[in-house]
Amino acid sequence: MLRGIYAISDKDLTPKDKLEKSLQAAIKGGIKLFQLRDKKSNEEEIAELCYKLEPLCKDSNVIFVLNDRIELAITLNVQALHIGKKEDGTLYSLEELRQIRSHYNGILGVSCYGSLELAKVAKEVGVDYVAFGTCFPSLIKPQAKRIDLSLFESFNATPYSLPACAIGGINAKNVAQLKHAQMIACISNIWQGDIVQNIQNLAKNWQPIV
Repeated sequence: MLRGIYAISDKDLTPKDKLEKSLQAAIKGGIKLFQLRDKKSNEEEIAELCYKLEPLCKDSNVIFVLNDRIELAITLNVQALHIGKKEDGTLYSLEELRQIRSHYNGILGVSCYGSLELAKVAKEVGVDYVAFGTCFPSLIKPQAKRIDLSLFESFNATPYSLPACAIGGINAKNVAQLKHAQMIACISNIWQGDIVQNIQNLAKNWQPIV
């Protein structure tokens, strides 16, 4: 089920030597998805983390997502892959998304930022969910462009509707504004402080319209 609290790792808040323990706490807190997001490590290091963390997720019915490492996701056949922009900062084209979908058979998510048009393209190529953001001021990406939160309701009303993930600056105080999102992705507001309590506070204050 592509629903629920979606935890995303961070090189500073969840360093590799503490990531497994942090993930165990997040699973205890009730996350439904976990994304391994690491822009710095090499492919071999990422593969080692996948081998360690994906079984931990699967044993707890948490969806394991690898961020952006397309070839590695295909090679390892990881459960889910999430892609954003390319290394040069540009978006994937329709044909590029089709190529990725044709070679990768797992759950595929795509960042659509604030674009309904991009979400429609993603739907056309067979992705499984889309992500919209930044929803609120973000500590991780302070310069990121904010979206209009009505985008979620608008997207749900289209014939292209897919599960939608909200990301960016989400915390227990503002999460109630995201009732039209099916997934809530967080980084700093999960990993800083009491991980279990942070997740439970998010879930308590979020009443999604499913």
